[in-house]
Amino acid sequence: MKRVVVIGGGHGQAAVLRGLKDIDGIELTTIVTVADDGGSTGRLRQDFHMPAMGDVRGVMLALAESETTFGQLMNYRFDDTSETMKGHNLGNLILTALTQTTGNFMEAIATVSSVLKVKGNIIPSTTQVITLYAVMEDGTIVRGESNIPKVRNHIQKVYYAEPVKACGAAVEAIQQADYIIYGAGSLYTSILPNLIIDEIREAIQQSNAKKIYFCNPMTQSGETEFYTVEDHVQAIEDHLQDKIDVVYVANDEIPRYILDLYLKENSTHVPLRDREHRYQVIECPLLNMDTGVIRHDANKLKEVFLKELGE
Repeated sequence: MKRVVVIGGGHGQAAVLRGLKDIDGIELTTIVTVADDGGSTGRLRQDFHMPAMGDVRGVMLALAESETTFGQLMNYRFDDTSETMKGHNLGNLILTALTQTTGNFMEAIATVSSVLKVKGNIIPSTTQVITLYAVMEDGTIVRGESNIPKVRNHIQKVYYAEPVKACGAAVEAIQQADYIIYGAGSLYTSILPNLIIDEIREAIQQSNAKKIYFCNPMTQSGETEFYTVEDHVQAIEDHLQDKIDVVYVANDEIPRYILDLYLKENSTHVPLRDREHRYQVIECPLLNMDTGVIRHDANKLKEVFLKELGE
């Protein structure tokens, strides 16, 4: 039984988990960021002083055994007909209610995971209410995960202004891992918020696991504009003070009309700058663009990881 730990948040991490959850012979654990402070998650976090639950909810649905009515309801978002409920996600409200009634965020996660028959272990990187900061290249300091992409400046590093205690289960999972996967997902606001927690960083540094990164295919406005694949890897290694072993780069052909749509949002294709690297670079098809939005494809991710397991 191989132990696999996936670290990140957002749509990219969910795609990786959908791909891996049905692979036989692995024990799957995901470590999820709780630094989000925008939207429904941010409002509930502020009102109830609890960790951000949006990314946790997302990976729960990704790891659910099958699509159910309850799972669909977890994703339901209230429209703007009610000022009080506008924008709130039902799944976020359920996790908030369970946390309030049990007094324990981890127990709330376990309860919903049981109902959804989740395939794997879901662990928040911390149960503290945390605020992410970024230092820009010109010295500007930005407070709050949701504010960081708005500044449109080059990010030098992200950090927390106060000590953050990692979940013990997250540290233990890393210590026992055979594979550690970073991403896919937003570099500075989904992946790194987990890795900069001291106990998590130290556990990764001491781990002999194979460390794999699924690089984003497109840059993100205000976060990774003009970044190459190598820049993404360098940012992770600089924050971790540890090395990545394998980097997966999508080589799917992206239609021009989709690239043009992304360009309107100041997002461009992430190029591979060099042909030789200290780490292994594997270029292969990884994407799904059926809806006109570029996403990692769960089935393609499953195939590449099955090859990893076969090595």
